[in-house]
Amino acid sequence: MTEPSELVQLVENLSQARVLCVGDLMLDRFVHGSVDRISPEAPIPILQINNEISMPGGAGNVVRNLAALGANVRFITALGNDSAGKELSVLLNSFDRVDPVLVVDTGRTTSIKTRYLAGNQQILRADQESTEALAPELADTLLSEARRALKDSDLVVLSDYGKGVLSSDLIQGVIEGAREAGKPVIVDPKGHDYARYQGADLITPNLTELEGATHLPVTNDDEVIAAAQKLIEDHDLSAVLATRSKDGMTLVAKDGEVTHLAAEAREVFDVSGAGDTVVAT
Repeated sequence: MTEPSELVQLVENLSQARVLCVGDLMLDRFVHGSVDRISPEAPIPILQINNEISMPGGAGNVVRNLAALGANVRFITALGNDSAGKELSVLLNSFDRVDPVLVVDTGRTTSIKTRYLAGNQQILRADQESTEALAPELADTLLSEARRALKDSDLVVLSDYGKGVLSSDLIQGVIEGAREAGKPVIVDPKGHDYARYQGADLITPNLTELEGATHLPVTNDDEVIAAAQKLIEDHDLSAVLATRSKDGMTLVAKDGEVTHLAAEAREVFDVSGAGDTVVAT
């Protein structure tokens, strides 16, 4: 078990990190209001809107976390030529410590997740998104930008939300470039095909993702360790950090070393973005 004092020192050192982040960007929109009656048109609540807040989501939330922790971030992604894309560009360029490289795909709709909240209770989420793969020439542009940024970065974070930015070829191109440059690669995965992350240094699946990728049970410590070891062996990974909700996290290294990090209970009303915080830290 890692002592809290050791973790504090590690967190203090984060301000020295230079991070290259590549991944799927989206706009997170939060519509806050109150509910005091039901619609006469259908059995649904009527939300009286008080205010709206927008912020970068997906890989953009990873970037926000990195910057909040004091890291300097080069962020490479693609977005659409639309109002949401323009709003994200303004937001990202306003952050200290963030250097965004935004490739515009004129045929793409920028992904938007809109959450409607009454008080602290989320009552609805509406998604508008693109999931098709980037055109090959745009993917090549992202890869070229990523390889160029590697020389000024200490490590790479790939934040995969399955929205089409991170193709298998782009992921492997970044991993190969990072290996050549001697820079570690951390991956927040999506889906069940982890062959696309072959050769990464650290991957951070939650329990559902770990079970789906390995087809193994993950109900206790031993099962989580066995599933993580299978991922490592199958995909030439250096380590797996399995996030386990109330049971904390388990780090399994290629050499067999296992570290359990316990969770501390907290009163929360929304756990969205927890995985982004883990991969950023």
